[in-house]
Amino acid sequence: MRRLALVLVPLALAACTRPPANLAGRFDPVTVRDAQTRPQQGAAVRWGGTLVRTTPGRDQTCFEILNRPLDREARPMPSDRDAGRFIACAPGFYDPLVYVPGRDITVTGALNGTTTRPLGGYDYTYPRIDATTVHLWPERLAASPYPRVGVSIGGIFFP
Repeated sequence: MRRLALVLVPLALAACTRPPANLAGRFDPVTVRDAQTRPQQGAAVRWGGTLVRTTPGRDQTCFEILNRPLDREARPMPSDRDAGRFIACAPGFYDPLVYVPGRDITVTGALNGTTTRPLGGYDYTYPRIDATTVHLWPERLAASPYPRVGVSIGGIFFP
């Protein structure tokens, strides 16, 4: 019985894993690479990755994002795979001191063509999203290579 509980509890918790409400919905199966070669105007997408640059403008803020695969919660997963870059622009002001390079970000919205900008000495074609949702994920905690050793007395941990 105990073994069964050890198997079923993690499975039940995994089954409950889903994106936050603001990232839920139905999206077209278009990849960044697809959109670079065959722009699909108006396609609904949910893409995410590592934030490269935040550029506030007069009425909107644009984000350059290095695309990463998303997990079941729609959070970008660490990856060394080159899945391309895209630009997402959302109405309003997003502070570049909060939306800093290196953070995980997921956006939803509609594809709106492509834009070409210089990247590393050549012209790069970025698919552009008119973002309706911009979700900045909490920073990941670094895993310690050392186990935490200590004693807990009355709910207080002493290393």
